[in-house]
Formats: sequence, C-alpha cells, structure tokens
Amino acid sequence: MKICYRFFGGFLDTQENWLNQMAHKGYRLIKTGRMSYEFEECQPGEYQYAVEFVAQRSYKNEKGYRAFLEELDYKVFYKNANLNFSVGKVKWRPYGSGMGQISTNPGSYNKELFIVEKKNDSKPFELHTTNSDKANYYKPLRNAWLTIAIMFLVFAVWKYIDQGLMAYEKIAFSVLGLLCAIPMIRYQKRISSFSAHSNIE
Repeated sequence: MKICYRFFGGFLDTQENWLNQMAHKGYRLIKTGRMSYEFEECQPGEYQYAVEFVAQRSYKNEKGYRAFLEELDYKVFYKNANLNFSVGKVKWRPYGSGMGQISTNPGSYNKELFIVEKKNDSKPFELHTTNSDKANYYKPLRNAWLTIAIMFLVFAVWKYIDQGLMAYEKIAFSVLGLLCAIPMIRYQKRISSFSAHSNIE
C-alpha cells in the first residue's frame, strides 16, 4: 500500500492528471482522506480517473448521481475541496442549485468532489459527452470561483475603507481575489467554447 498526502483544493484538472499519472505508474486508488490518498498496486495503466465537481447538487441529487455512476460499473470516491475540520456545520453555497445551496455535516459538507474510477478500455474517460452538457457542467465551477473572487475583493474594499491605503490585509485580499479570477476566466472560456460548438451541432 502507498499513501500520498496532497491538497489540490478546487484545481480539479491538476488532481485528475495526478491520479492518472499514479495509475499509469501502477497505483490504484482505494481510499481518500482530507489530505491523503491511499493506493494499492495494480497493472500500470489499468485504471482511469475523472474528478467531478458536485458541490452545486442537493444531497438527494448527488446521491442519485453517484448511484447512476455506480450502475455504469464506475467506482466513486468522495473528496473535499476545502480543509474545514469542523463538525455539525451548515454552509451556504450561492453557486448551487435549489437545495444544493445548503451543505450540512453530516450530509454533503466536505464532499464537494467525486473521484470516479473506471477500468481502462483505451477510450477517453468523459463523464460529459455533448458540448451542451460540458458547458452546463462548467457553469457551477465558474460561479464557485467567481463567488470566492468577489468575496476577497469585497474584503479588500472593506479594509481600504476601514484602515486606508496602507493596510496589508487589503493588498492580500486583493491579490487573492485576482488569483481566484484566473480559474474563473479559464472556466468561462471553456463554457463559451462548448456553447459555441453546441450551437454548431
């Protein structure tokens, strides 16, 4: 057994690429923790992985989606996108849909991601196949990063009003807000591209 400690946060592509690199080296995922990944040895390239953002779904919808994936003979792991260690929390997700805006523990709290495993059949592993589905999938991801970026920038403005130009917190919040805008813009480009191709089809 091999244990690795990593935290990818909301960088889904990076996490997915790393898991597929581990599978290529002959390691199959068997368990996840907040910062840990446990692997067992397998044939190199025997499995493929996809990382799916599900934080926008309600608890009931997320459970149904997981059951659907498992019916396709995929193995599904929960993974957190943050490092909150609290118990009994309620979290508001403004980018969610319906009851997906409310996250509770126990429930969907700290279960923002699915890691989906399938046996390698030499075909691309895509959970969303049409351009329309892909565009719709990336919208909550864009909105999540947009929410965080706006939050940091609002804090920066508040620090400016409260403490003036020299407040180091203002600079830190501004930088964090701008950094969070980078993946938001990246996902918006994907949405625009898939939407355009969807209209062509």
